Amino acid sequence: MRSMKNRAVKKRIWSAWLVMSALLVGAAFEVPMVLGQVPYEAPPKPGEVPDTAVPPSAKPLDEEEAKRAEALLPLLEGKQEFWAMGEFVHLGPPAAPVLVKALKMPSPRIRYNAIETLLMLKEASVAPALVESAKDPNEIPRVREHALRVAVRLHPALVPPAIEAMAKDPNSSTRKTAAFEARYVRQKAVVPVLIGLISDEERFVSVTAINSLWMLTRHESEVHDWETSSKQDRVEWTQEWLDWWKEAQGTFELPEPRRPRKPH
Repeated sequence: MRSMKNRAVKKRIWSAWLVMSALLVGAAFEVPMVLGQVPYEAPPKPGEVPDTAVPPSAKPLDEEEAKRAEALLPLLEGKQEFWAMGEFVHLGPPAAPVLVKALKMPSPRIRYNAIETLLMLKEASVAPALVESAKDPNEIPRVREHALRVAVRLHPALVPPAIEAMAKDPNSSTRKTAAFEARYVRQKAVVPVLIGLISDEERFVSVTAINSLWMLTRHESEVHDWETSSKQDRVEWTQEWLDWWKEAQGTFELPEPRRPRKPH
């Protein structure tokens, strides 16, 4: 008897639970959901951080600093090379003549890192030494190409002789570098050099040269499929540029470089 009563109680509890569940589910569907916006507070602006960097020196090196700079040259190769480059940057442009000496040292790694450090110093007076390195046929291609790139950025007006020399090099990578960097040299002397590279044996050198010519001169030449061209095609198309330059070189002026558009 008692068990029957227990079962009846449990049944009533279970029924009540089902009814409550149904009511809650129904309420969830009937009551519309309201989205609220939490107020946004912008994070505080960072305070000004004081510049604790020591600016490079502009004074000529004294005797002790000159000896220190000389001692740094061998360290431009090896585990301490980045530290040595930083020390030269700290010494500033007055250390540039010491770095130029590194261009004649036996290690190509030292020569390359010296060129990279000269770029960081932004000292235009070293451009003639870099041009000589770029012209040197006995220098390895990687160092020659880097010397040309840095010379173009420091003093582009001095670079045409280096571009002309590198355009005749047997190494196709060196010729391509000459063709590419020539687009940043606003001197008429590089135009015939680039025209000569249009008929290069390597298509990628030719394509680089024609792109530089278009950027430098904006001459509207005939449209050709340079990407799939043969050597014979490029020889024929070179003549079009030679004919144009023969007529235009006396009066032609390089147009001003295009400035990038400002974003709206």
